[in-house]
Amino acid sequence: MILNKNYYYFFFTLIFMNLINFLVGVIFENKKIICGFYFLLLFTKSHSQEIKVVKQDTTYVEKLDEIVVTGQYNPQSVKKSIFEVKVINRKDIEQRAANNLADLLNQVLNINITPNTSTGKSGVSLFGLDAQYFKILIDNVPVINEEGIGNNVDLTLINLDDIQQIEIVEGSMGVQYGANAVSGVINIITKKSSSQTTQINAYVQEETVGNEYELFQRGRHIQSLKIGHNFTDNIFTNITVTKNYFAGFWDNKQGEIYDENDGLRGHAWLPKNQYNTKFLFNFQKERFNLFYKFDYFNEQIDKYNNIVDVNENSATATIDPLSLDEIYTNNRYIHHLNSNGFLSENINYNISVSYQQQTKDIETYTFRIRNEEKLNIQKGEYLSRAALFSRGTFSNLIQTDNFNFQAGYELTNERGAGSPLAITIATDQNITKQRLDNYDLFASSEINISNRFSLRPGARVSFTNLFENQYVFSLSSKYFFKNDVELRTVIGSANRTPNYDELYTYFVDINHNVQGNPTLNPEQGMSAFVHLKKEYELANKHIYAKSKISASYINVNDRIELIEVEQSPLAFQYNNIDLYKSFGVFSENTFQYHNLKIQLGASLLGISKILDSSTSSKDDFLYNIQLNSSLNYSIPRSKTSISLYFKHIGKQHQFVERTNATGNQEYQKGTTESFNWLDATVKKSFLERKIETTLGVRNLLNISSVGTTSFSGGAHTAAPQNIQLAYGRSYFLKLAYNLNL
Repeated sequence: MILNKNYYYFFFTLIFMNLINFLVGVIFENKKIICGFYFLLLFTKSHSQEIKVVKQDTTYVEKLDEIVVTGQYNPQSVKKSIFEVKVINRKDIEQRAANNLADLLNQVLNINITPNTSTGKSGVSLFGLDAQYFKILIDNVPVINEEGIGNNVDLTLINLDDIQQIEIVEGSMGVQYGANAVSGVINIITKKSSSQTTQINAYVQEETVGNEYELFQRGRHIQSLKIGHNFTDNIFTNITVTKNYFAGFWDNKQGEIYDENDGLRGHAWLPKNQYNTKFLFNFQKERFNLFYKFDYFNEQIDKYNNIVDVNENSATATIDPLSLDEIYTNNRYIHHLNSNGFLSENINYNISVSYQQQTKDIETYTFRIRNEEKLNIQKGEYLSRAALFSRGTFSNLIQTDNFNFQAGYELTNERGAGSPLAITIATDQNITKQRLDNYDLFASSEINISNRFSLRPGARVSFTNLFENQYVFSLSSKYFFKNDVELRTVIGSANRTPNYDELYTYFVDINHNVQGNPTLNPEQGMSAFVHLKKEYELANKHIYAKSKISASYINVNDRIELIEVEQSPLAFQYNNIDLYKSFGVFSENTFQYHNLKIQLGASLLGISKILDSSTSSKDDFLYNIQLNSSLNYSIPRSKTSISLYFKHIGKQHQFVERTNATGNQEYQKGTTESFNWLDATVKKSFLERKIETTLGVRNLLNISSVGTTSFSGGAHTAAPQNIQLAYGRSYFLKLAYNLNL
């Protein structure tokens, strides 16, 4: 066990105090006490006197609003769910004024976001596993991306304007949502109705990028318009159009029109321009609902080469500087048709059919810098992916007071193609194509053993054209102790299917032999989560509190690794060989006192990677601590709310293979340094909420990068010494106009 002692003591002090807080809430919930370990550690000194306040109902609002759908037979409250579901509601989304899903999830416990400045994407991990191991859903339908459907989604491409809430379920959800749901699912629930006849929402948001800002030239500039209308009591439509222009981060770079060959041309972070159009048609009548959604997303990324060819003409003693530049264009289309209702008095159905397509095109050209002229323009398809997806569930097929049975199906017909510019393939191929067809059947039942104890066993079988039949199972339980203590356990399995590179890479020349492996098997994942939660009231019911303590275990067998398969000549191939384990304990807490709401969390996660591809591999657990907290204070008289969001990522360790002093290869512990992240926002409404302003600061602590020794260098490149996290502190102002008719 490798863990800094100070962190070790601090973390377990938090856990111990939180456990006392939890038990005190259970045992003395009807007494006039105020407890909460974070108040003691972070905010206040101890008070022995009783606090006298005026009772008001606002502390109970959120408990009533949290209705969830992820993994449920029917929409129901979080309290009734057999799964532990974490909810980010619309109020939280608006308060943070996040630009996209990556910004929003950056503050969530156990989720890490890492931007890639060279591609414009954002990497993300949940419980130490990257985006290949969890699914992104929109209204229960997985989202297409360059590398598949549902997993490896670039979160910067997910717009937040029409989102009602986001639901996060941690742990393997393979029975409910199929392959690649190893560490969990994130389900984005969109808004499909309005209480107003006509609703018009428009906003503009201006934001600095670090200390860089210039109208239309530098910084970030967002404009959005949303119009919703109820044509009748049964028909609602909505259309949203959003533009998000990020002018890149210049830092010490000099942009496109720079003709010196000193490495300063271009941008430190690539500029990108995004357009997103969404349309919704919803029909609802009594026990029948039908909706159709269309989502079109367009993104252009400009990549200006930092190498300049001075192109000297000796005869005229002049130069005409040139550079080889690229433009990447992403286009994503999502069609989603859903029907849900009742087939009979009790049987509830929910069927979705979705056709999705994403293409990434590339334009390469020679740029005459001084003339600002494009030459030798070549355009082509870089990557493409299309999928037909359908999911159907039939609930209450067999229903009694103590038993409920659900059955469902899921089918995915996926087609993908990549050019030699996007992936490494054989030299005699212009493009390689991939086809993956999944046909799944799943079933589960909820069994009420008593009024307090429920079980949900489930199973899924998956038939595919590439792999052998896959079987996954789950067993979830819910038990209510006395005094409303809730215990939930979720044990389940899920598989991770091989990606494009692992299956089809072909890079063979005189110096290299690296090949994919079409015979790979899916990785086998299993997890167990235990959650203990208590909601209680303090100080004569003037303080609402919620505390949760959880433990997690994730195991992934047959991890795919690039290994040496031949020494002479040297050759590498992807194979199923390694093992991944993680064990974690974490705590999340909420305290609400009148208009003050505080949320605090802490987690300790240990990760072990057994690299059977290496004889000198280490399997020690390496530990990481995370802390997060948020504070929101509303002032009803002035219609103002103030929020702070804090997150601490402790030191992260992993073993790296390096050459020691004697010239032999050995595994050494590498470390990525810890860092803190703090955001702050102030939101104020005017004219009965017709006008809303949000002023905020992101990355208040001005983090840009952290040092690391967790990577080994390549054959021709040195190991990176820093990980880029942000472009420094930035400020934003959002002006919104809301009109209800």
